[in-house]
Amino acid sequence: MAHIAWLGKKSPFCGNVTYGLSTTHALRQRGHQISFIHFDTSAAQQLKGLGQFGHLGDQLFHWAPNALEPGESPEVALPYLVKSQVYTIPSPGAQREFRESLERLRPDVVHASLTLSPLDFLLPDLCQQLGLPLVATFHPAFDAGLRNLTAGTQQLTYQLYAPTLARCDRVIVFSDLQAEVLSRLGVKDDRLAVIPNGVDVDAWRPSALGPSPALAELHQRLGDRRLFLYMGRISTEKNVEALIRAWRLVRPEGCRLVIVGDGPLRNGLQAGSDGDDLLWWGYEPDLDRRIALLQQAEVFLLPSLVEGLSLALLEAMASGTACVATDAGADGEVLEGAPAS
Repeated sequence: MAHIAWLGKKSPFCGNVTYGLSTTHALRQRGHQISFIHFDTSAAQQLKGLGQFGHLGDQLFHWAPNALEPGESPEVALPYLVKSQVYTIPSPGAQREFRESLERLRPDVVHASLTLSPLDFLLPDLCQQLGLPLVATFHPAFDAGLRNLTAGTQQLTYQLYAPTLARCDRVIVFSDLQAEVLSRLGVKDDRLAVIPNGVDVDAWRPSALGPSPALAELHQRLGDRRLFLYMGRISTEKNVEALIRAWRLVRPEGCRLVIVGDGPLRNGLQAGSDGDDLLWWGYEPDLDRRIALLQQAEVFLLPSLVEGLSLALLEAMASGTACVATDAGADGEVLEGAPAS
């Protein structure tokens, strides 16, 4: 079995985090050894560590053998200056720490679930110097039609990354459309692998044993009104503002729009909301409650301007919920030909 050095994200919560944690868990179950490398030490924490431990504070390995899963190696925490759901700015020492961790771990392959940081562009040279094959998963959302400013901005991200991706041994993308975009930008077809996002349908489909306790609790809290649900990040590219405007225009009787998630636009949008037919749920960390929300909803709505392949959409489809989404990224691909609920 292979030893994989996985460069990814564990926080703040976003699709990249879900992708990394679920994929590495599945790889461990198949017997592979995983060393998870991520940005997890802020500049302030690093300085505090240096003050307390002298030169030892500069070694950012987290050795926690009692907390390891089978097939898991100790984590490597890289220092950063700024970290958000979208991008990361590493500390000046991050490149050195990353190289030293690879030299110490000696993995069979490096997988980079690209974190949208300056370190991404150094990976091909670094791995080539160490004689390590490099596989990259490229997550940024896109809209091949370039129908809006947000889509145009994302296209610039693809243009910026294409020369780096062309030097990776393999590049994983989520859809044929995404592969076509990168192919046009110079990434060779034989280096592109289309592996769509996926979810565990057994976890999300309604139980044959009847309603779960979480579903019963939810029904008691939300009542008998028909639920329309958005679940995801509340940010510009998700276009939640347009969804709210449309809801205010229609306001169907006996229905309620529930918005589950958090993000930079939440406070502003929530402050301008009125009426009890619009509920701001916030971020929901409990898996059983998220499953119950999707299973109780009549319709799942996804108004994104750009997308990769939405995990929330796949979860809603697996739950048997009717789905309405914009044709952004690969979302149109998965909805095309899907059976009607």
